[in-house]
Amino acid sequence: MQNRRKGGYLMPAVRIFLILGIVFIVISGILYLGVRFNLFERIPLGRLPGDVRIQTENFTCFFPLATSIILSIVLTILLNIIIRFLNR
Repeated sequence: MQNRRKGGYLMPAVRIFLILGIVFIVISGILYLGVRFNLFERIPLGRLPGDVRIQTENFTCFFPLATSIILSIVLTILLNIIIRFLNR
């Protein structure tokens, strides 16, 4: 009964939502500043060799294969670092 009063069984969920909220705020701040100061024009994501673009008169299909692979690798490394940092 003592854990119920202190919210002990809710603390892991609260901690996860707090961390996710902070992460979303940081990511949105970085995206906002990147758009505001034109930082994303220098990064060729979406225009890499390996990004497939099929364009006809009435149809356009764009599949950023190389960009998806690079973002997947970067996010995997970043999340592994964050998880190792949180487990200490």
